[in-house]
Amino acid sequence: MAVVATESYDYAVVRKFSVMAIVYGVVGFLVGVIIALELAFPELNAGIPYISFGRLRPLHTSAVIFAFGGSVLFATSYYIVQRTCRARLFSDFLSSFTFWGWNLVVVAVVITYPLGLSQGKEYAETIWPIDLLITVVWVAYFINFVGTLARRKEPHIYVANWFYLAFIITVALLHIVNNLAIPVNMTDSYSIYSGVQDAMIQWWYGHNAVGFFLTAAFLGLMYYFIPKQAERPVYSYRLSIVHFWALVFLYIWAGPHHLHYTALPDWASTLGATFSIMLLLPSWGGMINGIMTLSGAWHKLRTDPILRFLIVSLSFYGMSTFEGPMMSIKTVNALSHYTDWTVGHVHSGALGWVAMVSFGALYHMMPKLWNTRIHSVALINFHFWLATIGVVLYIVAMWISGIMQGLMWRAYDQFGNLTYSFAETVAAMHPYYLIRALGGIVFLVGALVMVYNIVMTIKNSDRVPA
Repeated sequence: MAVVATESYDYAVVRKFSVMAIVYGVVGFLVGVIIALELAFPELNAGIPYISFGRLRPLHTSAVIFAFGGSVLFATSYYIVQRTCRARLFSDFLSSFTFWGWNLVVVAVVITYPLGLSQGKEYAETIWPIDLLITVVWVAYFINFVGTLARRKEPHIYVANWFYLAFIITVALLHIVNNLAIPVNMTDSYSIYSGVQDAMIQWWYGHNAVGFFLTAAFLGLMYYFIPKQAERPVYSYRLSIVHFWALVFLYIWAGPHHLHYTALPDWASTLGATFSIMLLLPSWGGMINGIMTLSGAWHKLRTDPILRFLIVSLSFYGMSTFEGPMMSIKTVNALSHYTDWTVGHVHSGALGWVAMVSFGALYHMMPKLWNTRIHSVALINFHFWLATIGVVLYIVAMWISGIMQGLMWRAYDQFGNLTYSFAETVAAMHPYYLIRALGGIVFLVGALVMVYNIVMTIKNSDRVPA
């Protein structure tokens, strides 16, 4: 009689990261709602510097990208690499170290940002001691992930692991190069770059933080959870490999499009725009591959809200990866840059793509991690509609506000004078700021519904078998 081998996977660290992802998600969305309301009603901060927009805004971006998104990526990568390699994580110590180390980073950020301790770099505000801690945690993560791949019992390395590996290596490179600095005390440092070189390195980092942290890594997640939830093989494995190599080659060069019409040499920003436009092909290739995985299983969308989260997230991914290359074109960028259109674009990707695919993955994993059934499928469906409505309210308001803002800035009268003052453009944007805040509140309520559903799922796990 044949004996079926069973693997003892390390799900403890996956459970911990999954729970913290949900906690950080709610905190990040809440801070986002607060700063959205502060933009609509500036007096809300009561003149208190620690809760001013300038200090809470980097806290919001770090909370949703690195605390929420990072925890989702640790959880899903550790979950996927074990199951696709049929091997336990390389080191229990490193697994635990990455969990506590990453959470220590988050706590340090929550303390330092409101105090005004920041490098002032987009997505890289952390001061140098925290940067060193991030580096150590990331090296541990790399060793643990690659070590698991090396001890795999499955000869093939599934494509999701390739995306995660590219994300881990590239983010390490981006983080180290962008944060090279000379410390002057425990909180301050000087970048080794100056002037336009510093801006160039920062946006090489900034755009690729989006490209590899928020795109490549979450595509790895997508390539595992959509086939699993749909119970269908990925539409085209060959396309997934082409998608991988095209994406990682093209994305790394796109950053300079953030610096059109600046002191950066024109050829450099043009090159960034060129690669950005070419990125449309692998981006849409990945979107099509994910969506077409439902071939023969489209009917499941009617009854499976988890699958709905995953597929709608891909639709937002396709939309935002069309919009990004379009906005990198210089004539479009002349209107869109520095306006709320950019804010709408970022959130169509961050909320519509990253958050919604994360929700789908978490809903898929949680019952399996606790060997139970989800508390309420109806609540997942309710969360889906709250999230979708919240995202649409947010991004449509910002699109309208941003395009109006850009057109008002460039309007001039018959004498060549500007038609509108800056204050008039701000006043015109106020109704859209209210709608943006409303969209954020609806999205936050959806996240709170998820918290209740997951808490009840875990609470009932002893009584409700899988």
